[in-house]
Amino acid sequence: MNVKKIIIILIGLVGVALFFYFDLQRFLTLAALKANRQALLDYYAGHKLIMVAGFMAIYIVQTALSLPGAAILSLAAGAIFGSILGTVYANIAATIGATLAFLVTRYLLRDAVLNRFGSRLEGMNRELEQRGFNYLLFLRLVPLFPFFLINLAAGLTRLPLRTFFLATMLGIIPGGFVYVNAGASLATIDSLSGVASPRVLGSFALLGLFALVPVLYNKFKKEK
Repeated sequence: MNVKKIIIILIGLVGVALFFYFDLQRFLTLAALKANRQALLDYYAGHKLIMVAGFMAIYIVQTALSLPGAAILSLAAGAIFGSILGTVYANIAATIGATLAFLVTRYLLRDAVLNRFGSRLEGMNRELEQRGFNYLLFLRLVPLFPFFLINLAAGLTRLPLRTFFLATMLGIIPGGFVYVNAGASLATIDSLSGVASPRVLGSFALLGLFALVPVLYNKFKKEK
């Protein structure tokens, strides 16, 4: 492993270590957000640009390092910026963070994985190069798959960067809006589990299945 890769790994490990050492997760709780909402709103009223840039920077780092707290940050986006702007800021930040995680994983590990398992993964990689957008859109829309694992796993494949970026940006809009919109009515939320109801999750699953329709249709045509 070359020096550049070692430096990137060390930076990531230091970032994660500092997060847990200083217990920064205590600020990413529903109770902390409720307690500090007014102070955040007051600061936003006088420093809009700094607040938006700071929020997005935190969200990008959190996502890039696969740290906990994405749901609280999405709620915070709604509580501070409102449903529409909050969704825009959270979506852009989450997409950038996910893309950074994807690129770092690809740079650090993909060659080693392909060298060892390349022949076994060839069929999957060809499929992803052709229909990766639909597969990734499905994974983003259906909230059963951990967001950070998708970022890391996709980086190990030959999925095109542009496909990853677009499918991520589009796929996280529905789920992101649900949390951001809930954050705009923060006082009514008692727990994170109550934000996305089974009915909402079922709707996401249905949207995910629609994303796979073109893939299933092409496979059906080939078999026929």
